Amino acid sequence: AQVHLEAFQSFADANGGTRASGTPGYDATADYVAGLLQEAGLIVERQVFDFSVFTENSSSLSADSVAIAKQTMSYSGSGIVNSGNVIPVDLDLGLGNTSTSGCEVTDFDGLDFSGPADIALIQRGACAFGTKAINATNAGAEGVIIFNQGNTEDPGRQDIIGGTLGTGVIGIVNIPVLDVSYDDGLVILNAISVNMAADTTIVTSTTENIIADLPGNNPDNVVMAGAHLDSVQAGPGVQDNGSGSAALLAIALDLGYNKKYTPQNSLRFAWWGAEESGLIGSEEYVFNPDFGLTQEEYEALASYINFDMIASPNFIFGVYDADQSTFPAPVPVPPGSEALEDLFEAYYSIEGIPYEDTEFSGRSDYQVFIEIGIPASGLFTGAEGIKTDDQAAIWGGTAGEQYDPCYHLACDTIDNVSQEAMEVNIDAI
Repeated sequence: AQVHLEAFQSFADANGGTRASGTPGYDATADYVAGLLQEAGLIVERQVFDFSVFTENSSSLSADSVAIAKQTMSYSGSGIVNSGNVIPVDLDLGLGNTSTSGCEVTDFDGLDFSGPADIALIQRGACAFGTKAINATNAGAEGVIIFNQGNTEDPGRQDIIGGTLGTGVIGIVNIPVLDVSYDDGLVILNAISVNMAADTTIVTSTTENIIADLPGNNPDNVVMAGAHLDSVQAGPGVQDNGSGSAALLAIALDLGYNKKYTPQNSLRFAWWGAEESGLIGSEEYVFNPDFGLTQEEYEALASYINFDMIASPNFIFGVYDADQSTFPAPVPVPPGSEALEDLFEAYYSIEGIPYEDTEFSGRSDYQVFIEIGIPASGLFTGAEGIKTDDQAAIWGGTAGEQYDPCYHLACDTIDNVSQEAMEVNIDAI
């Protein structure tokens, strides 16, 4: 695995210090992985797809000269609206409301968006944010503010939304779309003058997943393991996630070259593209109309295990907490996931290696698999979280510092990898 990590570093060094999807550094990494797998005799598929990267450069919002806390909806367009005329769209205020604001084109009937600075004030509820934004754009608005629904005691329906319009609005919504809390929506509703602005960039690129199959005696039971191959734009990503990618590559090559071994279940390995852009590659693997899962492939998929950051320099050994014994899961946990968790924990126990639960959060490429009911598990040695005194007493390292001090930074190089954690987790995988 160390050889592969060094190769990943070299591809970043030769290509502007990054291996982000859509860059030459990623393409070189993908060529390297696919080439080695083919030489070892695995059946390799290269799944090429387009993806869009959204960047918020800046944004602002004020009502009657008082700044309002806001977020720019992902895939919002750019624009500036000064002294904006706020036009409420079919609002339903108060607790117990059932807002469908902006969901229908007819919601905008009778509203005058003919002015030069009209802002559609829309409430969350009943349909996609992108649908609301498209309808407002087509009605003639120069800006859109979507405020939270406010209909329950759930903070998720009261605070800033932090949502996305989805890639379906690209090329249609070319105006700024901001979101605010329910209470601030009421402030904007009653304001005399509102100023808003957003400067955003959307870049469409092409990247790929690498999928490698090792057929077993049972082709109708596929055990799948995956790791994302891309880095963030800021650095080479040798730990995040060169560590998981190199581990899987080393294992796949060992199995491929062992011609005397045929697994009982068929094995599938995946190196995902565009994970850092929003878990896109794994989503494409399942749903892309050109190469996504068929019903037959879906029924054969027994389990998915995920390896994203498994050699953090200030590591802990974490197993996804599928049985929720420590962390209530904010996502669905498919039946069977607990058995996978038990298997990893049994390995650590047999080897006398301390481990702990890490939240089954859906924060990596296993998200799409659990959404379609595939049992999942995985290992994790920590990202931007802070190591506790108790954890330092168990695993060493430095309490009070991040598990990975170079998380998503340029310093995530070959020197940011724990060889000890890497060796333990390759054996666990």
